[in-house]
Amino acid sequence: MNQEPKIYMPDLGVHNKNLDVSIDRLEKSKTYKDLSTIIICPTRGVIPARVVQSFMGMMRPMNQKVIGPIFAIGMEVGAAYNNIIESILANPELSKFKYILTIEEDNMPPADGLLKLYESMDEYDVVQGLYWTKGEGGQPMTYGDPNVMPKNFIPQIPKTGQVMQCNGLGQGFNLFKLDMFKDPDIPKPWFKTVQEVTSGGARAYTQDLYFYEQAAKAGYVFACDCRVLVGHYDYQNDIIW
Repeated sequence: MNQEPKIYMPDLGVHNKNLDVSIDRLEKSKTYKDLSTIIICPTRGVIPARVVQSFMGMMRPMNQKVIGPIFAIGMEVGAAYNNIIESILANPELSKFKYILTIEEDNMPPADGLLKLYESMDEYDVVQGLYWTKGEGGQPMTYGDPNVMPKNFIPQIPKTGQVMQCNGLGQGFNLFKLDMFKDPDIPKPWFKTVQEVTSGGARAYTQDLYFYEQAAKAGYVFACDCRVLVGHYDYQNDIIW
């Protein structure tokens, strides 16, 4: 292929010419910080291929320690989370990691989902990707507006492209600071399904909302990143909600 002669002038390069923009990008992505992460997943034992494909396509931060998924097979979901995390804290090496990412066997995160979750971890202790309960009347896993009293777990309307603080979240694609589970102010078991009647009336909690209620009492804050859109796969009907 013939090319005409060209005289090339000195070029600083794209990133150097836009240095402030490049620095802002690095600070936002936190790639210069410790992002060591353990991915954990409770499962009944068989994960659909479409979900596995999503797991495999998830981008991980460059030159950082990210391991997993570590699976807990055939356990009640709250017990699965408790057992995996107890095992992590008992391990001399894993207990030094910075984050835990929970991912469930029917959730399909976008490829850049984990990278985006890191961006908010200075401000929040848990950040989740946006996903919905299954079905035509699906509700977002964005429970409770912290500005409304008394505290509640009423689903909030998602805010497009924003990170929104919530009183509670699900567990389908959530980044946790590992140090939360070293805090004695959050009682064990951390995750507990509650269905009981007390003198104060009936109480019913899924394992996730039970955790967030206890963690909030200890001063922790949570958010949903509405930029991270996570599919919720219905295997029986082959629908992603």
